[in-house]
Amino acid sequence: MRLLIALLLLLLVALQYKAWFGDVGYLAARDLESQVAQQRQRAEVLAQRNRLLTAEVLALKDGLDAVESRARSDLGMIKKDETFYLVPDDG
Repeated sequence: MRLLIALLLLLLVALQYKAWFGDVGYLAARDLESQVAQQRQRAEVLAQRNRLLTAEVLALKDGLDAVESRARSDLGMIKKDETFYLVPDDG
């Protein structure tokens, strides 16, 4: 009878070990939940970036004001009869 109880106890411990520390156990599931949360957060950041890029593309397609603004900021272009002043940063 003691042997049977010891065998059942050993079996219970083995099953508990697998349930907690195995490939599909509790700790692995928590790790996967954490990874899913990180991926969802990253997807939200990328979705926001895509919304901004879509808005920018639509603005560039609609009129010349967006194109002019982009040319001024990115390429440093100026209009005729304008004076460009460059103020250096002291940092």
